[in-house]
Amino acid sequence: MVRCFLIHTVCGLTALGPGDSRVLYSRVFGPEQPEHNQNQELSPEELRLLLKERLVVVARQVRSAVSLSRDASGRELVEVVPGEEGLALQEADIGVVRLRAGQPFSGETSALWLSILNLGFTLVCDPNDNLLLAEGTLRTLARLCVEHLHMLGQGSEVLLKSNRIDFLLSRLLPHGQLLFLNHKFAQSLEKEVALYMTK
Repeated sequence: MVRCFLIHTVCGLTALGPGDSRVLYSRVFGPEQPEHNQNQELSPEELRLLLKERLVVVARQVRSAVSLSRDASGRELVEVVPGEEGLALQEADIGVVRLRAGQPFSGETSALWLSILNLGFTLVCDPNDNLLLAEGTLRTLARLCVEHLHMLGQGSEVLLKSNRIDFLLSRLLPHGQLLFLNHKFAQSLEKEVALYMTK
């Protein structure tokens, strides 16, 4: 089962420090509760803040992996002209970061990431999840977000599009479960997404 899905920054924002990453959207699946002192009762707000801190830790680790991958490849980032999002998708970097138990989730997990220019799309998966299946789902999610929500454009506000991202997740990752996507399902999904996005 997928633990969570994140959209976050991976580079290029001068307002952030060199090691920082800003989480723009997150969706947690399942009842993952942050560990805390058993003698201390935490309010719902405190639990929410602890979970948010966990997601920021994941985003930072992915940002480091993206930076290393880009440095190793030596490729320059190029601004995307509207209508050329497909080219940015083809040149997207992808990788996996193994997260040890306690860093930040209670058990060992894998953070599968896809970076397109300044945006990172990340799925945090359980160790027994099929990473090839997760990769296909992540690529489809990123493509639909970029094509239909125009996330690479100037002034794109991911936070204002959260209900549309929720819709995509409900179809591709219902309750955090990875689905096998055949050609017929993919075509049906494309039509459903196109119809929903025009509302």
